[in-house]
Amino acid sequence: MRRSLTLLPALIALNACASTAQSAGGYATYDDLARATQACAAKGGRLALVRDGDIKKLQDYQCEKTGVTAQ
Repeated sequence: MRRSLTLLPALIALNACASTAQSAGGYATYDDLARATQACAAKGGRLALVRDGDIKKLQDYQCEKTGVTAQ
């Protein structure tokens, strides 16, 4: 599992185009992860695997808010 998680940033860094269509029946494909990562970043967050989530399932990823600046 660690090996798979270390590959995730590389997949995210290589994202290409934005589209909202999902493919492969909910499996976390390269293109789906790239689209989800880009959509999450547009909201000011980062895509992350939920605790005890399956890296193969797209629904096991969530958009987490990044750190809030102090005022």
